[in-house]
Amino acid sequence: MEKLRQIFTNPELRKRLLFTLVMLAVFRLGVHVSVPGVNAENLSANLGKAGDLLGVVDMLSGGAFKKFSVFALGITPYITASIVIQLMGAVIPSIEQLQKKEGEAGRQKLNQWTRYLTLVLAFVQGIGIASIAQNMGLDVVANPGLGFRLMCGFTLAVGSVFIMWIGEQITERGVGNGASLLIFAGIISGLPKALQTIGQMFRDSLFPEQAAGATAPPGVFLLLLAAMAAVLIAVVLVESAFRRIPIHYARRVDSSRMASQRSSYLPLKVNTAGVMPVIFASSVIFFPATIAQFTKWEWLAKASGYISPQTHFWIYTPVFIATVIFFAFFYTSIVFNPDETAENMKRSGGYIPGIRPGKETSIYMDGVLSKLTFAGAVYLGVISLVPLVILNKLPGLNFYFGGTSLLIVVGVAMDFVSQLESYQVMRHYDGFLEQGRMRGSRMARAAAGARGR
Repeated sequence: MEKLRQIFTNPELRKRLLFTLVMLAVFRLGVHVSVPGVNAENLSANLGKAGDLLGVVDMLSGGAFKKFSVFALGITPYITASIVIQLMGAVIPSIEQLQKKEGEAGRQKLNQWTRYLTLVLAFVQGIGIASIAQNMGLDVVANPGLGFRLMCGFTLAVGSVFIMWIGEQITERGVGNGASLLIFAGIISGLPKALQTIGQMFRDSLFPEQAAGATAPPGVFLLLLAAMAAVLIAVVLVESAFRRIPIHYARRVDSSRMASQRSSYLPLKVNTAGVMPVIFASSVIFFPATIAQFTKWEWLAKASGYISPQTHFWIYTPVFIATVIFFAFFYTSIVFNPDETAENMKRSGGYIPGIRPGKETSIYMDGVLSKLTFAGAVYLGVISLVPLVILNKLPGLNFYFGGTSLLIVVGVAMDFVSQLESYQVMRHYDGFLEQGRMRGSRMARAAAGARGR
């Protein structure tokens, strides 16, 4: 309670926190506004038949896809556009110039390009989702056709751009990363219903004679709770872990002609890529199954069945972990550039003890980062699969109690708390400095008076 009181006694932090809550409330209200011409109840009933990928999309959008809301696409088009722009920077020299050398002006230009690409991707995805809704049948769409596809694409694109704007406003004027908080809010919104469902399943397991159908043993729910606790502990420990690379700076002679040497360290996170490799891997693996639902390609349906966690879990497991490892190395290469870091270190006169500055430093950091990335990728794969082993016996809860959801929720929550602490530390430092200045002023006045006497 004391910590909460301190948060609301900080005027700037209180203003930012209230603004964040208002923006999240606007986002949640928009989830309940459906696209015209769609029967949301029939769509929700048929969502499970369209493949696990759409279930993941519905989870990340906070149930907006199930309602075919104007926010059905969520923040995913903006995230995809940001990744595409980062990838283009590695192959297009002009974009690389903007990323590295143009400073704030270059960043604003890249942000503008990201917004335009978000609009295009959202429109294309909106048309694709409209086609999926039409092919579901059972009166999901009142008036199917080209007009509905265009109207749906335009509506979902506008909704996605509005969510992008909300995320940017939270980042600039609120607390935390806006895009991450929107995904966090979407997952958290589905937890109450999921908890109610698992509570009903647990009661049915205790009293099977009163249950409507087959029930899971009570021990399954205890294993689920134990697995979730283990996942939470592992995520907190690994997400806050990093490798310290010592850095020494060349000796410099100060005004008193005393040689001094500064030492520091470069922190490399164990999991540099975050939860993005898991999201990418899930999308890639579930995509063939989703496409197979709307085509007559028997070979695709058969192939997608072999990588399904429900039917062939022991085939799905190595494929999933290998895909996560690939995307972890791929995304880490975008986020961290050893060559650029080594060059900046060399310019500032820094070096790693025992390593020659320049190319050898880059090779050394790349080797350390590769080992950390591999360990982080294995951690992501294991964390994502541990709850899934138990959740195979509890259908319908995979998306809310699976490892991917816990990774996102815990990671964003830790980042949010660190943001709150940083604002509190800034305010306390200001207070200390004011006291220091006041005490220093009194001492200076006293010394001046003594000299006068």
